[in-house]
Parts: sequence; structure tokens; C-alpha cells
Amino acid sequence: MTTSQELFRAQVARRILTARPELAARFDLLTADGLLSARREITRAASDAQVLAVCVLRDFDLPAWVRATCAFAAGVDPSTAADWRRDFTRTVFLAGNPVNLTDRFAFDHVADDGSAAWLGPADAGASTALRRLLKLFDGAAELPTRPSAVVRVLTDQDPRDRAPVRRELHVATAGVTIAGCLVHLNHLLVEAVADGIVGPGDELVVRQAPWLPASAGPFAALRIDGTPERPDQLRAYTALTEEVHDG
Repeated sequence: MTTSQELFRAQVARRILTARPELAARFDLLTADGLLSARREITRAASDAQVLAVCVLRDFDLPAWVRATCAFAAGVDPSTAADWRRDFTRTVFLAGNPVNLTDRFAFDHVADDGSAAWLGPADAGASTALRRLLKLFDGAAELPTRPSAVVRVLTDQDPRDRAPVRRELHVATAGVTIAGCLVHLNHLLVEAVADGIVGPGDELVVRQAPWLPASAGPFAALRIDGTPERPDQLRAYTALTEEVHDG
């Protein structure tokens, strides 16, 4: 019988295989020990990432940030996105007001409300000055559970390969800090945009709950990671469902 941990390991293994096939070939990613060893190597290499993005946050509103993150991801050149993915779409979150920084830094994307701005993804050296100037975003508080919200993304782009769809974006809150949520959602969303899972005009129904509901699937994308106490114990933190239809 297949367990949830086996399913989670398969999901993480697919992500590693997509980003770093040569790394995937060195470990048996479908075993708990093999996957844990691969993830430890990825963590060790994270500080030496060659390509990364920087997000400067004035404040954090989940629906607004989801919309802006998708817009940022859609503007990343495909070849750059491939290089970024080799470094597992690493993104550093800094505290600051983008409006006060635009005369010193040429941001690649600024949220419509000015609450966030992105530099990169690019060679890590390109953002050194910005990362030295600002402190990490203080998101130590736990993510609060709030009512569902509908976010329509990439509305300024014309649908290309398919008509817009409606998906549910599930966000787990139990034991998850705002900083942790930023990391998990960022990986999920930017990779979903790159893969065409999220496209122009799509509606994302953002649902927050302590845990991802078992009945929420099937899923088009999942963000799986270990828990702080048990790195080998995998958990689903965020997920995008397949297309949903009202009624």
C-alpha cells in the first residue's frame, strides 16, 4: 500500500529530477535516506547559488502577494528561468519600501501597489549591494488563517496556449511562519508559472487552513518539504489543484 510519505517523496524526487538531473542520478530519491541525503546537499549548496532572485517587501498581504508573484514570474526569460531552476528558484526576502529604492536599484518587477519588488533572477553578484543594504524580512509570526479570497492573475497578458482556468491554491498554516509561507509559496508559484500550470487570466481561489484538506485534490502542483523538527518527515505546505468547476 502506498503511503502519503511515499507519494510526497515521489513529488520531491520529480522536482529534483527537473532541476538537477545529475544530482538525481546520484541518490535513490524514492527512499527516505536517499532523498534526505539529496536534500541535505541542496541545502548546503543554497548559500552558493549562482542564480537567485531578491524580493523586497514593504508589507505582506497574501492575495496581493500571490498576484504580484505570478506577474513577476511571468516576466522571467525562459532561459534565465531554466538557470534559476537549477538553483531551485532560490529567492531572498528582504524588508524595505521599494518606492524608496527605485532610484538606486533597477527592479525587474514592482507590484502594482508598491508593496513588493523583485530583482533578478540573475547572477548572485548582481544583488549583493541590495542584500547588504537591507535586513531579511521579519516573518517570525505564524501565518494567520483567513477567509478564502479569489485572485485573478496575469490579467494584462493575452491567453496563449489555453483558455483561463480556475484552481484552488491551498496554504497550510499550522506551525508555519509568514517567512516560511513566503518560501513555500514562492517555489510553488514561480515554478507553476514556468510550467504553464498558472497562466494568463487564471483565477486562484486562495484557501488557508491548518492543514491541506485530504479531499482537496487532485493536485496540479505541490510544495513538499520536511518539518523543522523532523527533516525526514515530509509535509505538504501549499498546493494548486487541477481545474475546478463551480457547482
